[in-house]
Order: sequence, then structure tokens, then C-alpha cells
Amino acid sequence: MTNLQWEQLSDAAIAAAGGVYFLALLAHLVEWASLRSVPVAAAERRTTSGALAGSAGGVATLEGPSGGSAGSDGSLERAGAADVEERSHRGALAGRIGVALTILAAAVHFVSLLGRGLGADPRRVPWGNMYEFTISGTFVVTLIYLLAYRRYSLRWMAPLVVGFVLTTLMVGVIWLWEPVAPLSEALDSPWLVIHVVSAIIATGAFTIGGICSLLYLVKERNPGTTTGYLARVPSPAVLDRVGYRMHAFGFPVWTFAVLITGPIWAHQAWASYWNWDPKEVWAFITWVIYAGYLHARATAGWKGRNAAYLALLGLATLWFNFIGINFFSSTSQHSYAAPAQVQVVEVAAAPAGA
Repeated sequence: MTNLQWEQLSDAAIAAAGGVYFLALLAHLVEWASLRSVPVAAAERRTTSGALAGSAGGVATLEGPSGGSAGSDGSLERAGAADVEERSHRGALAGRIGVALTILAAAVHFVSLLGRGLGADPRRVPWGNMYEFTISGTFVVTLIYLLAYRRYSLRWMAPLVVGFVLTTLMVGVIWLWEPVAPLSEALDSPWLVIHVVSAIIATGAFTIGGICSLLYLVKERNPGTTTGYLARVPSPAVLDRVGYRMHAFGFPVWTFAVLITGPIWAHQAWASYWNWDPKEVWAFITWVIYAGYLHARATAGWKGRNAAYLALLGLATLWFNFIGINFFSSTSQHSYAAPAQVQVVEVAAAPAGA
């Protein structure tokens, strides 16, 4: 295949991945819509003791002393139990379809990344501009979610993760896309792989942890819900614990990216370990916030609402640095990561002969 064909394959694959992510989101919405009126206790009884209407104990409660029907009230109760059973079954099926579609979307998503790298001349890793960073970051978010799905029982996180990935991909395709091009001189370094891989992995972990923190705040305000989506979200204590583990995993990886590989690469490219570049400053701000989050939890037992607010603040600075700096800063040495429109403005503003 030619470079152009690989690039066209990448564009087609990311469009296909977006379509499959959309179908996965629809499946998960059907899942939670089916379960919105099913009490959690009823769903749990279904998974532990079989069908609600068909279990021996359930029938006994609807029969009179002689073993006959308890009358019209019993018929209504059996009909209600059958409806709950049907809704539970439909929701479970939609959920399995949603997970399968998410796995398929992630596979097609990976093909798009592969096509971007193979479409360049010379071939390279797919992290040469903001569009490529965006599709790589969203792929890692999906990958971490799928890897942790069974370990942490993340069924409840599905619509939020898929919705986030789909929305971010749409932003990338509509506003950040640009043709495949060779790496700029500053990016043409072995440190690109080490630095960007670690930064993207940490971004994925922080994003999953941030979703847990957001749900913690919502769940805490609605503790007594017995039906619908929130009823199936774990308790605030579980959300707090899962979010903490994601942040604890992401922080050392982010430290490696921001305080070790980043300065080494900067010294190689610009002869200085630290240049007070806006991206460097905001990456360090993000590091300080997450360091404060983990330190407060470890030393002062700072859990719950305050920890969730701090985690979301860190996530906001992370994504602002990831995308926002390229649009709002005209002095960043990381301008090679901005979309083509921004770069054109910077070049036009440069003095002649610069």
C-alpha cells in the first residue's frame, strides 16, 4: 500500500470507529433505559437465584394454603415479576452487546492509529500533531477501561467512557484533523516514544479516575436511589477507592513523563532542561495537584468529597494543557503540536526571513 492509501485507511477507520462507538453508546443507553424501573434488589435476586417469577420460593408466596392462585392480586404480582425479569434480561443483553461493540471499536480505532504511522514518509509513530495525540489518548482511555472492566466491575462506567471517547473523537476529526506529514525536527527523536507513551497512559488513567470522582459527587447527593442508573453505580466508598487506584497508577507514570523524560528531551532539542514553556508549566501544575491529592489521602486521610474536587481540578488542568494551550498560547515551543490553522497564523506573524 502507498502512503496515501494508508492515510485514507486511517481516516476511514477512525470514521468507522466513531460509528461503532456510537452504536455501543446506544446499546448502553438501551441497557440503562431497560433497567431504569427495575429495583436493584430484584436484579440481584435474578442473578443469584434465577428467574424471579419461576423460582420455587417466588411461587410459594403467590399461592394460597391449598396451593391455588392467590387471586387477581397474585396474578398482578406474577405479571409484575415477569416484566421485571424481561427488563433485566433485555438490559443484560444490551450491556453485553455494548461491551462487544466497544471492543470492536477499539480494534478499528487501533487500525486508524496504525494507518497514520504507516502513512507518513518516513514511517513513524502516530504522535506528530494534536489530531494524532487526540486519537491516541482516546484509544488509551478505551483500552484502560476494557482492561479494568472485569477487575473493578466497571459495567456502570460504560456509557460515560464511551460517550467521552466518542465526543473527543468528534472534536478531533472536526477541528484538529490535518494531513499526515513527516515529524518536525523537534519531534524527530527517540524520546518522542518514551515521553508521549507515558503521558498518554497517565492521561487515560487520570481520565478514568476523574470519571469515578465525578460519579462519587453525584452518588453522594443521591444516596437512596433504588432504581435507574445511579442505583447501579457502586457506593461512594467504592467509587472513591477505584478513583484512588487509578490516580495512584497514573501519577508515577505522569511523573516519569513530566519530570524525567520531558526535561531530558527538552535539553536535547533546546539545550535547556526547563524553558518555562506554557505546556511545561501547566504539566507541572497538573503534577502538583495530583501530588497534593495523593499526599492528602496518605497523610491526612483526606477522602471523599474534598478528594474528588481536587481530582477533578487536576483533570481539568490536564485536558486544558493537552488541548487548550495550543489554542490560547502564542509563545509555546510546543506549537508543532497545534492544528494546522494555528501554525499558519504563527508563521504569518513571523518576521520575513525568520
